[in-house]
Amino acid sequence: MKVDKTYRRNRIKNRIRKVVKGTSQCPRLSVFRSNSEIYAQIIDDVNHKTLVSFSSLDKDIVSQKVKKIEKSKMVGETIAKKAIEAGVTSVVFDRSGYLYHGRVKVLAEAAREAGLKF
Repeated sequence: MKVDKTYRRNRIKNRIRKVVKGTSQCPRLSVFRSNSEIYAQIIDDVNHKTLVSFSSLDKDIVSQKVKKIEKSKMVGETIAKKAIEAGVTSVVFDRSGYLYHGRVKVLAEAAREAGLKF
């Protein structure tokens, strides 16, 4: 059986999701990365609710014509600001099977700098 990239990432994602659970006190910051965009959402797994979400498809980011790394940094800063406004100060980070480098790492570091604790 051929093991392709998505199959491998889904296996890693399932391994991570066994351990990482979001509660109402400490929800989960989930990241999805496509070839050109990046999405982040803060999820309460106990109540099955998405508390805050933001992506690089927002018109403020699209109008600026920046590189993907810069998009990720803006998404990280904005998701942290929105989370703090919603009353969330600490989260658990769910990298969704992606390696912790590049755009995923930049998003996480920007969210930390903007005030989220994880």
